[in-house]
Amino acid sequence: MTPREAPAREVWSIRVRGTVQGVGFRPFVHRLASGLGLDGTVRNVDGDVVVEVAGPADTLAALVRALREQPPQHAVVAHVTVTRGGDAGALGAGFTVALSTSAATTRPGFAGLPVDLATCDDCIRELFDPADRRYRYPFVNCTACGPRATIVDALPYDRARTAMAGFALCAACAAEYADPTDRRFHAEPVACPACGPRLSWRPAGEASDPGATSEEALAAAVATIAAGGTVAVKGLGGYQLVCDATDTAAVHRLRTRKRRLRKPFAVMVVDTAAAGVLARISPAELRLLTGPARPIVLLATHPGAPTALASGVHPGTDRVGLFLPGTPLHHLLLRALARPLVVTSGNLSDEPIAIDDTDATARLAPVADGFLLHDRPIRARYDDSVVRVIGGRRFTVRRARGYAPDPLPLPVATDRSILAVGAQLKHTFTLARADRALVGPHGGSLDDADALAAFHATLGQLTRLHRFTPDVLAHDLHPGYLSTRYAAGQPPGLRRVPVQHHHAHVVSCAAENGVRGPFLGVAYDGLGLGADGTLWGGELLLASYTGFRRLGRFGTAPLPGGEAAVRRPARMALGYLLGGEFAVPAGPAAGFLGRMPSAERDTIARMVARGVNSPHTSSAGRLFDAMSSLLGICDDADYEGEAAVLLEAAAAASGGTEPLPWRLTEVDGLWVYDWSGTLTAALERARAGTPPSELAAGFHATIVAVTVALCVRAAEQTGVTAVCLSGGCMQNRILASRLLTELGTAGLTGHLNHDVPANDGGISYGQAVVAAATCDEGG
Repeated sequence: MTPREAPAREVWSIRVRGTVQGVGFRPFVHRLASGLGLDGTVRNVDGDVVVEVAGPADTLAALVRALREQPPQHAVVAHVTVTRGGDAGALGAGFTVALSTSAATTRPGFAGLPVDLATCDDCIRELFDPADRRYRYPFVNCTACGPRATIVDALPYDRARTAMAGFALCAACAAEYADPTDRRFHAEPVACPACGPRLSWRPAGEASDPGATSEEALAAAVATIAAGGTVAVKGLGGYQLVCDATDTAAVHRLRTRKRRLRKPFAVMVVDTAAAGVLARISPAELRLLTGPARPIVLLATHPGAPTALASGVHPGTDRVGLFLPGTPLHHLLLRALARPLVVTSGNLSDEPIAIDDTDATARLAPVADGFLLHDRPIRARYDDSVVRVIGGRRFTVRRARGYAPDPLPLPVATDRSILAVGAQLKHTFTLARADRALVGPHGGSLDDADALAAFHATLGQLTRLHRFTPDVLAHDLHPGYLSTRYAAGQPPGLRRVPVQHHHAHVVSCAAENGVRGPFLGVAYDGLGLGADGTLWGGELLLASYTGFRRLGRFGTAPLPGGEAAVRRPARMALGYLLGGEFAVPAGPAAGFLGRMPSAERDTIARMVARGVNSPHTSSAGRLFDAMSSLLGICDDADYEGEAAVLLEAAAAASGGTEPLPWRLTEVDGLWVYDWSGTLTAALERARAGTPPSELAAGFHATIVAVTVALCVRAAEQTGVTAVCLSGGCMQNRILASRLLTELGTAGLTGHLNHDVPANDGGISYGQAVVAAATCDEGG
């Protein structure tokens, strides 16, 4: 080429897939391509970004590298495909953002529906800058932050397809929206006090004042909270109930009204300094607290230090759930009140979180003293996410706002469209196709008509957005689950893949950790229907994505009264003492039996002896419950898992590591944990005056020792050394962290869930993986 020759121009069509809408991707492409001197356009097409661009080949290649390797902060690039050829003249001169289009066809994988993002530092500065035109505006946002998944009506993600469609941009906001150099360039929720949503205040039992300003509404809410009241605040993904976390009477009133007597409340604080006053925060926990998802992070309180929180905020446990403001409205509330706030789901007990204004003001009227509303509709229900750190990594307890609905890898690519409908408690569903799985947000317990309606609504929204029509249904074995009934009620042409509950648990862990070959699966949870029709819950499996073999289990005990034993751990303790698979001597058991009400004790003895409504279970979770009651820690549970939570807190207070007596025995070809020596020793030592905390610590050490012994035996027999730990019991930090350590010491590799919950919130993901692998095998 001579110095006067211009480099040859080529035309490339570049399609970018992943989470690339609602994260400032088009402005990023515009700045990048303009800086490189390229001509063309960028647009949203369905859930993708498509770049039609002309220029020298080496410059186009540099553009593609930057798209892959240097995307915007919150973008996730899954695939970049390039098609060469076209008319450079048709693209014109310069680079522009073109109108979005829709191909109206089913696409492989999923559109990267953007998650909601916490208010960025730039917007916070504007929020509290008296000279800024968005000063104290509760809906300030830009391309780096603000609502996304909770306002989307349809894809491609453009303002006209969101809940912001009804808010016409003023001249100033329109100029920002159209300016490629502005950080609000194509920020779809952009707004200001002149053109955007506004707050309103409605005292309980009264109508809103249509003439009140947003500032007056905010001031009324602040005054109500400061006076000890509870305010229902319309958040991003649903209503939240807010009260003063330092006011014991206010917290007690909220508990009584919400019918949540002891389950810990989450607490929102203004900044990390305020969080540090209340809890110890590791670097990993700090990253979670300050990250764009703004989850509730379960943190250890300062031992022995006085707390600024009311005693009823997190009773009986040394852990407190803290989170930072995620929206401008929360920042305004925290700054005005200058104290920690209880911020909990806007519902009663286990109902779905309220998102509709009419429904919220009706359902929450018995709880709230007033309502802080706004006029931007909520399109999708997203509760707050809950996480903790185990082994230095994020461990997700509840996957919702800020994390869902980001797609996760599907380790077995499939050409089917799979709907996995999950379990019953902590319900989620999963959509799977190609090499991606989209786990829907936490939906609560799927046990009544309201919860089922919420499931239908969320499923309908995500299937519509992604043009998803399932041809395979994966579901639990339990016929009583509403999710299983939902699957059974679908058209007969859909293929059904039943997945055993604990197989789904361990597969969820294996899949997200990239464990592809056979693995040992440890599934410890409350209850799940086993392959033999009995109730399982303390299981050692040799598993793959397509099947499993049971190698070991916990000894069984009756569940007197079924669900009644879950709500009352003392009943479960009686089941172990009066009818368990292994016998506890009468002498040690006498003390506990003597402190139980004689009528209840005698009734349960008859039920167990006659086998009336007392199914046997190998559940690890129920053994934790029984031990909690035997040690006098928790006889009645106010919420699911309370007995185990309090047992863990007691163990943490002691820090002991010496196990109680235990042994493994063989029953019908399975290694079985005989817990009789453990319970006997606990009862004898308690009677001799050993503190419950020391015995709780010893029990945890016992379960760790039993599990490692089971896994070592299995590894010696099978040659498999990867161990996937899942099930609700793995939310126990002591158990999970020590298992990782002790398995490593024994030469095994332990894995925990991270992106999906180890509890039943991860079941649907495991079901989807099993269904994909099964269909891939043609099974």
